[in-house]
Amino acid sequence: MADPELEAIRQRRMQELMAQRGMGSQQNNEQQKAQEEAQREADEQRQMMLSQILSSEARERLSRIALVKPEKAKGVEDILLRAAQMGQIGEKVSEERLISLLEQINTQNSKQTKVTIQRRRSVLEDDD
Repeated sequence: MADPELEAIRQRRMQELMAQRGMGSQQNNEQQKAQEEAQREADEQRQMMLSQILSSEARERLSRIALVKPEKAKGVEDILLRAAQMGQIGEKVSEERLISLLEQINTQNSKQTKVTIQRRRSVLEDDD
């Protein structure tokens, strides 16, 4: 039942598909490399802007925060960069000002946890 022509067509089609996948992965690799390069350049530009608006002590504190809570540090960086772009920051941000900004963010984002204890009555327990 195996037709030699049909088998040859299947083999050619498989080779075509394999070639397309190989070329596609090369294009994906190139796109991925370009995206990584663009991300790296954006990070470098971001760090350069932060070094211009933060004092050395504030930069050091922010880097320590980034080690523990990277998402929080990124949020603070975003706030600082936005304020600098709007012209709200006239001089370098000191460590004290950064601490006050962090405290404001903490009070806004603080989550109140509430613990409720429910005691179960035992079936064997008599209240009489």
